[in-house]
Amino acid sequence: MTVPLPVVFVHGLWLHSTSWQPWIDLFRDAGYNPFAPGWPGDPDTVEEARQNPESIAGHGIDDVVEHYAALIAGLSVRPIVIGHSFGGMIAQKLLGQDRAAAAVAIDAAQIKGVLPLPLSALRATFPVFRNPANKHRSVSLTAEQFRFAFGNALSEEESAALYERWTIPAPGKPLYEAASANFNPHSPAKVDTENSGRGPLLLISGGKDHTVPETVTRATLKQYRHSEAVTDITNFPDRGHSLTIDGGWREVADTVLSWLRKQNLETGR
Repeated sequence: MTVPLPVVFVHGLWLHSTSWQPWIDLFRDAGYNPFAPGWPGDPDTVEEARQNPESIAGHGIDDVVEHYAALIAGLSVRPIVIGHSFGGMIAQKLLGQDRAAAAVAIDAAQIKGVLPLPLSALRATFPVFRNPANKHRSVSLTAEQFRFAFGNALSEEESAALYERWTIPAPGKPLYEAASANFNPHSPAKVDTENSGRGPLLLISGGKDHTVPETVTRATLKQYRHSEAVTDITNFPDRGHSLTIDGGWREVADTVLSWLRKQNLETGR
């Protein structure tokens, strides 16, 4: 007997889990069983998150991975995990641990072993790194900072609207962990990229992304060169870091659905 295959959406820094709602509606209509749990400490709404920023503070990569792993353990079948930004790193970690049937990592944060560090990425994350104490705090972006990090490929009006609708404070700890990953042999940003028995992986990049430039995604692909499992990559040349939530989200989502069908990932058993 076939059952709808679960799809777990994982948000990244500065976006609330409800930003996935258009994707959830689309994937449900396509026959999947989608849901988007927040990170540990995330309040239920954008407004609550803004009013209680410290509820989000202090959570690192391992905390988030174990949070989602526990949710996945309660499912009857392994899900597809789709993540954006740091959510893309979380998706890769869960896939490498064989907790997912497949993963899609969209503009994924740098995993251990990825060396390129473009200047635009440094500028996008400067609001966190400008104060070392932010490692243990939550940090909010201004509308101007969001425009550079997420909305640079959009009109000012659309960027401002997305900022008002979806942004929340984010924990600084994951960024500090990722920044030191290549100097720490036990970094939580390490992914099992050599697992040949894992499910398929799709990496997606935006050609105008300031936060996770295309060079980072292509360097991530190289980390999987010793795995025989399916690892694909696609690029949206004119898109920035907002590609999952802006007016062009449907093109990205349809690309993901098409790729999943090619992997015969439409139902669970």
